[in-house]
Amino acid sequence: MEFHPQPQPGEAKPWAFPAPERGRLGNGLTVLRCHRPGQQVVAVEISLAAPLDAEPAGLEGVATIMARALSEGTDKHSAEEFAAELEKCGATLDAHADHPGVRVSLEVPVSRLGKALGLLAEALRAPAFDAGEVERLVRNRLDEIPHENANPGRRAAIQFSKELFPADSRMSRPRQGTEASVAGIDAAAVRAFYETHVRPATATAVVVGDLDGVDLDALLAETLGDWSGDAGAPRAMPPVTADDTGRVVIVDRPGAVQTQILIGRVGPDRHDRVWPAQVLGTYCLGGTLTSRLDRVLREEKGYTYGVRAFSQVLRSGPEGVGAAMLAISGSVDTPNTGPALDDLWKVLRTLAAEGLTDAERDVAVQNLVGVAPLKYETAASVAATLADQVEQHLPDDYQADLYAALAATGTVEATAAVVSAFPVDRLVTVLVGDAAQIKEPVEALDLGPVTVAGS
Repeated sequence: MEFHPQPQPGEAKPWAFPAPERGRLGNGLTVLRCHRPGQQVVAVEISLAAPLDAEPAGLEGVATIMARALSEGTDKHSAEEFAAELEKCGATLDAHADHPGVRVSLEVPVSRLGKALGLLAEALRAPAFDAGEVERLVRNRLDEIPHENANPGRRAAIQFSKELFPADSRMSRPRQGTEASVAGIDAAAVRAFYETHVRPATATAVVVGDLDGVDLDALLAETLGDWSGDAGAPRAMPPVTADDTGRVVIVDRPGAVQTQILIGRVGPDRHDRVWPAQVLGTYCLGGTLTSRLDRVLREEKGYTYGVRAFSQVLRSGPEGVGAAMLAISGSVDTPNTGPALDDLWKVLRTLAAEGLTDAERDVAVQNLVGVAPLKYETAASVAATLADQVEQHLPDDYQADLYAALAATGTVEATAAVVSAFPVDRLVTVLVGDAAQIKEPVEALDLGPVTVAGS
């Protein structure tokens, strides 16, 4: 029996993160464009310099309500009409607020890019902020808060921020506001925030997709180029300060069968030279199913379905001064909360004493660098990363250089970075669980003072 010959792999093509072209419209809007052949769905990301720390005191959450209200009617279309026009284009429009600012995301088939950009420009240039629509969005947000507080992971994150950052820091309070602050938001507050912080001169548009045959300059000029506003004064970026004194806070959930764990501190962000080594070392510690934490707590002990270690940029300033959250997160069954935390700290101490292995480092590099071409297969993923770079005041070639730096980072450097990121005596631990069952075994571990907070 004869078969056809086995197909042979072709020659690997070199890959690098796409380099954008940078320009500026007459109204001051910065534009980054990136031609991606074959990507017939174009992704557009608009980064607005409206950070959470610009929200008025007592109105935390107004940036989120404003972001959601941008697509709820304009000077030309009611909320229902605007949604119908987007649907006709086959487009999706989303917006959210975070510490660096507000992001508006559009995806649309390239054949309808012009129409969709016109709608996007409407939303940015002349949002209606109808009182009834804003009131509805406020009610929706108030309905979401109890559900978030009932979610152990979300509740841990809220308490973690409250513990880590000073009370007068915006970072100490929930990103989308509290019940008290959201309840005080009305259409006038939303419009005031919009008029103070949203303008083309401080915004950036990222456009990614197959732009072959598309006169993007003309489309942008006719749409986003018609958006006007003054230059605005630059905002001072307050420093990020945090207290990482070792301690444990238990958010009491009587009867909980699991304990949600969130452990961490604040450390260097992407402007720091240690970032590539920190990413690599953190991935070895808890970035995947084969990491040290999962190997011990999940595979060997069966305490958990999974534990992850990660670093998340909080905010970066134009001077390159910022911070990232370095954290370990997961959940364990209630009776084994004490043993699981004890073993977790043993993993950290062993890492500090013995270091990572070359095999761990090699697997991490392969996973982080090797999958990058797949990670950035879509236009939306490329656009989102470029917009992240804009918000974090990074150069346009940062992501490409990061992968080269990851590949060049050695085992010793990765070990030093992750040990520095997670010092065993400088970690804040938040546990959401049954305090009556877990407090005593946790106190026996000597991880710092243990306090109990209400649910």
